[in-house]
Amino acid sequence: MQIDDTDRRILRHYLADPGAPRSALADRAGVTPATLGRRLDRLRAGGVIRAERAVIDWRKLGYEVEVSLRFTLDKTNPRAFDEFIAAAREVPEVTGIETFLGRVDVRLNVIARDMGHWQEIYRHRILTLPHIAEVEALMLVSTIRDGEALPI
Repeated sequence: MQIDDTDRRILRHYLADPGAPRSALADRAGVTPATLGRRLDRLRAGGVIRAERAVIDWRKLGYEVEVSLRFTLDKTNPRAFDEFIAAAREVPEVTGIETFLGRVDVRLNVIARDMGHWQEIYRHRILTLPHIAEVEALMLVSTIRDGEALPI
């Protein structure tokens, strides 16, 4: 799908404030509301805009601890990845699962209410996941930049 400068401008403003009223978004992007609607529909149909989603501030829900866990799996079992990921999906505190090529095989993002809750999750839900050869925990201290803005 070909996108032009107008599409890029619309996407830039849409990404910055997806909840903005269509008229305000159209005004910021320099197009009419009708043009904005047609272009957004075309971008959705073309797969450029895949989804619209809610972004939840976990801290406001009482989750004060966020940890990124890097796993190297024991790959002597050909089903190690599939079994590990299936089990990780069952842990409710896991907010993200990513796979990699390289020394790290999988990264899990995990949230917890406090350090006691984190220890419980780590001991009883994380360390019991199958095929773990090595795990490294990185506790989030602060978020400097958090956004999905693209250079468009």
